[in-house]
Amino acid sequence: MDLIKPNTKIDFVGKMNKAVVFSIVLSLLAIGSLVYHKGPNWGVEFRGGTEIHIKFANSLSTADLTNILDESGYHPDAVQRLGFEGDKEYLLRFSPDVVKFDQIQPFRVELEKMITQKPELRGASILRIDYIGPNVGKELVGKAIISILLGCIGIMIYVMLRFEFVFAVGAVVALVHDTIMTMGAISITNKEFTLTIIAALLTIIGFSVHDTIIIFDRIRENLKKSGGAKGFTQIVNESVNQTLSRTILTSFTVFLVLMSLYLLGGTVIHDFAFTMIFGVLFGTYSSIFVASAIVIYWKKWRGTLT
Repeated sequence: MDLIKPNTKIDFVGKMNKAVVFSIVLSLLAIGSLVYHKGPNWGVEFRGGTEIHIKFANSLSTADLTNILDESGYHPDAVQRLGFEGDKEYLLRFSPDVVKFDQIQPFRVELEKMITQKPELRGASILRIDYIGPNVGKELVGKAIISILLGCIGIMIYVMLRFEFVFAVGAVVALVHDTIMTMGAISITNKEFTLTIIAALLTIIGFSVHDTIIIFDRIRENLKKSGGAKGFTQIVNESVNQTLSRTILTSFTVFLVLMSLYLLGGTVIHDFAFTMIFGVLFGTYSSIFVASAIVIYWKKWRGTLT
């Protein structure tokens, strides 16, 4: 199925300078948001502490819920609504100083007593309670960063062996671009940065590089066919146009699935779907505009652009 006509001649290379400026501006906004929020909003897996997922029968605001907990002597670090307002589900997070590991069971008993005694909380149910020590949290932060870096390094080596070093640089810059943009979206919306988000970021890296390699492969094929008769920028333009139908169809079908998961999948899959939606959008954009632009800029800088 060809969504885009085979003879399409969109001047992508002519728009790459504007696209790169656009990407730089968005990247600065993403980094600015992370700086403003003093880094990602780490989940309990990384910060350490106690996290409680609770579903209420009655509608409650985050302020009311915080006040009720304060009155009971348990001041939460954060009270976050999960999913949509009608779900009436919240995530309560307490630092290790407020709820220590040996106090989890007494705290649960106290919380269940509050649910039966306070009219606003009646009918609520505790879905899960997680506790992670602060040392484990710090270790997980390091491992999360290493896993993303190793993923990028592995992809760079693979692309370098399959194509050229310059293509590997373009692919990795596109991956870093997608990761920064997606993390910026998470930071701006103040979503928790959890192990689920790490899984989504690693999935995005795989999805994005697959799109990029399809375009790079077509560039290599067209370079061989032309035998030097066409300039490199012209071949890049033709290659992106030739793969455009496949790129849009793949990304669109994945996007539809992710939107279904986001809207209908419930709170468990909500953050994963949210992250993946932005990752697919930015990944498709970077495959078309960013990765190839880096290759062109590199060749221009080295004086090898034809």
